[in-house]
Amino acid sequence: MNPDVLRNDYRDTGLMFGPDFVFGSATASYQIEGAVAADGRRPSIWDTYSHTPGKVWNGDTGDVACDHYNRLDEDLDIMASLGLDSYRFSVAWPRIVPEGTGAVNQPGIDFYSRLVDGLLERGITPVATLYHWDLPQTLEDAGGWPARATAEAFADYAAVVGRALGDRVATWTTLNEPWCSAYLGYGSGAHAPGRTDGADALAAVHHLNLAHGLGVQALRSVVTNEPDYSVTLNFHVLRGEGETGPAAMQKIDALANRAFTHPILKGEYPADLIAQTAEVTDWAFVRPGDLEAINQPLDVLGVNYYSTARVRLWDGVSPRQNSDGHKDMGGSPWPGASDVEFVPQPGPYTDMGWNIEPAGLDELLGALHEEFPGLPLMITENGAAFADTVTDAGDIHDPDRIDYLHRHLAAVHRAIARGVDVRGYFVWSLFDNFEWGYGYSKRFGIVRVDYDTLQRTPKDSAGWFAELVASHRLHA
Repeated sequence: MNPDVLRNDYRDTGLMFGPDFVFGSATASYQIEGAVAADGRRPSIWDTYSHTPGKVWNGDTGDVACDHYNRLDEDLDIMASLGLDSYRFSVAWPRIVPEGTGAVNQPGIDFYSRLVDGLLERGITPVATLYHWDLPQTLEDAGGWPARATAEAFADYAAVVGRALGDRVATWTTLNEPWCSAYLGYGSGAHAPGRTDGADALAAVHHLNLAHGLGVQALRSVVTNEPDYSVTLNFHVLRGEGETGPAAMQKIDALANRAFTHPILKGEYPADLIAQTAEVTDWAFVRPGDLEAINQPLDVLGVNYYSTARVRLWDGVSPRQNSDGHKDMGGSPWPGASDVEFVPQPGPYTDMGWNIEPAGLDELLGALHEEFPGLPLMITENGAAFADTVTDAGDIHDPDRIDYLHRHLAAVHRAIARGVDVRGYFVWSLFDNFEWGYGYSKRFGIVRVDYDTLQRTPKDSAGWFAELVASHRLHA
């Protein structure tokens, strides 16, 4: 699909979404919960990583974050005030099975049970993600995601959570953005646990895929209602630069996109992925039966989208460019693609330095619809960080964020109008929060959190989104 065809006025108003289209917001456990040592929770890899000097901006940690664990009812009331149809949250593995395997921590289960009940009492549909990057540190000490045992432990953990909440959760998402867990966690070191080994990164890719498949099987064996099963992937929408652009795009597409979609949705790894990474690993960690286990039927595919990327092959002579939007910690997140460079893209940009290109979203949705016909899609994350300013009156006017959300929702609407089955949209994020390696320096929330007082203040974007939810009409 030619993205230039899609570069129309994405600020259209008056667009109507169907009555069954779901509008929600999303968060992640380590980013908002705090209370990292409360009620039996044990350390995760992000506790360890954030407490390691030099790893996170300003030495920030998730020790307190938004204190959501202790302010649950207040936060649920905020969701209700916005009229959210649904709320996508993640479960902290070290709250439920603190050592990764073995004993189950009842206070952790009780917290998420209160969360789910509180959502239902307010008419908000719960969407639960089992893994949003907070691996129990004990499992990392035993090998982490490059080790097969971690995938097997994940299945046991999934069964525990499924038994506890399976009568009330509407959608189960196994993993959030396994690309980040594998490549940033074990390839570049930009995310926890901070390892820099290409072979480990590729082993992590496979064992995360395996964890997804085993997790779906485990959930299906214990859940008593009839929920949807899903996985959420962050897709790389690529642009090629110059004559070598197409070759560079194929290499990154294999690592970033097809390394997950093909085993999960087709039961195979792409031949070009295996070939281009042959000098890094022999893929011996893929055992007989693994691909069948990974390839579980899904009810919906979660799609996270923020920006596009522009690539070309490096000529080996000129200064190397690498503006792929992630901190450079000394390793490469792209094993088997060392000759690819990421070229700066034209703006405008968010506060993360990511380009704003709504065309990429409807291009992506159309491409997924064509490749996987019949599989419903859900936008599980889309949003933008901007440097918000609080007025003397305490208001937060964030027109740039509203404009970003408006243009991307118009892109979603255009995809639907072309026949793409998109079921809903979750804005990232409900709250300003701990933004991983960037600490508290970047604000994605439609609700501001004052990190000194923990006071919550809805921004103008929250009111704009609430009106959208109520009317299902894209307004000015």
